[in-house]
Amino acid sequence: MHLAAVACVLLVITGIASACAAGSGDAGAASRAGPTAAAPLTVAAAADLQFAFTEIAALFEAETGHPVTLVFGSTGQLAQQIENGAPFDLFAAANIAFVENLRTKGLVFDDSVALYAEGRIVLAVNRGAGVAAVELADLRDPAILQVAIANPEHAPYGTAAKEALISAGLWEEIEPKLVYGENVRQALQFVQTGDAQAGIVALSVADTPEITWTLIDASLHTPLRQALAVVTTTSQPEAARAFAAFINGPEGRPIMQRYGFVLPREIVE
Repeated sequence: MHLAAVACVLLVITGIASACAAGSGDAGAASRAGPTAAAPLTVAAAADLQFAFTEIAALFEAETGHPVTLVFGSTGQLAQQIENGAPFDLFAAANIAFVENLRTKGLVFDDSVALYAEGRIVLAVNRGAGVAAVELADLRDPAILQVAIANPEHAPYGTAAKEALISAGLWEEIEPKLVYGENVRQALQFVQTGDAQAGIVALSVADTPEITWTLIDASLHTPLRQALAVVTTTSQPEAARAFAAFINGPEGRPIMQRYGFVLPREIVE
């Protein structure tokens, strides 16, 4: 959706269009009253989206005037909250399977489901830990006492990390070293603070001063097909669709790509 179209949608949402329409009530009074303030759009987003979505939401608000509240967490936990009636307008998952599950239960609109990225994982090492690891086998180093990943029970990036270790024949050896974050951002924080000397985290959050990282071969894990959808209980379906289109449109795509969120056709090793 182009910016002009997004703006038109939001004009309708905020009541500006009706206030400005000729011949409908007291136009002068409507003008004096001003537009109705838009309620914030609440977006439930996977933790790996924190940096990218924070930028995109700020740009969306600056260009449309519609505020966005971002709620970050593990995909599985956010999906559970939606099932329990959490008042989210849009859900951006780190694995399309969670969106598809909600769709089968009638909790997201069928026609709003859209792929927005194929995620990647990296091997991250704390710069001050005095260890080196550029491939998964390096995690065997006795100097690496703890390896952080997101909890694979409910975090797609944790599942991918586990799959990569299994594919590399390292799971049983490395499992005793593992420390689990509730989501991929917490796993990253363990590495940043040195609580873990190394970790397997999302490419999208890895560019921080405290760590160095190496991309992990995507063939070692199931593709991280990330998708979004509008929640059926939203009170702002038009605004939710507008923000979704903004993410995948010419305004949002460059930001997503900069954080490593690329669609399959955009992937360049």
